[in-house]
Amino acid sequence: MADKPFQHHYPDHLNHCYGCGRLNEHGLQIQSFWDGPGGEEAVCRFTPKPHHTAIPGFVYGGLLASLVDCHSTGTAMAAAYRAEGREMGSEPALRFLTASLKVDFKRPTPIGGELEIRARAVEVKGRKVVVESRVIAGGEVCATGLVVAVRAPEHLFKD
Repeated sequence: MADKPFQHHYPDHLNHCYGCGRLNEHGLQIQSFWDGPGGEEAVCRFTPKPHHTAIPGFVYGGLLASLVDCHSTGTAMAAAYRAEGREMGSEPALRFLTASLKVDFKRPTPIGGELEIRARAVEVKGRKVVVESRVIAGGEVCATGLVVAVRAPEHLFKD
């Protein structure tokens, strides 16, 4: 895996997201990486805490949607940098926002173990990146996601 998570390349003033902002001390602070050298998939690992419970023994679906959302926008950014042949974090900075989020819940997701979220960019075109993802627990796909991410407008980059 890369030495630095995708989310650590976000400009500081845009790094407060509840799901993926490294500067949000109360957030999830997820971290995404390319899986292996030249990996086609990005991976994120997250262990839900007891307060992420929906019903005893199972993860709250909103948490799963947040994980899909933030891992996918991070993957979109990394894929866009890659498509442009640029190093992540190089200027001008890229940051993506969610235009559309679809999550399908396949089976209840057990709490008490690590979740693996895998994503891949299936389309990188102009300001838009489409990302497909899977949430996996104990080797089983518990949810799938489809995110349409769009490049953040320039005015958001002004601090």
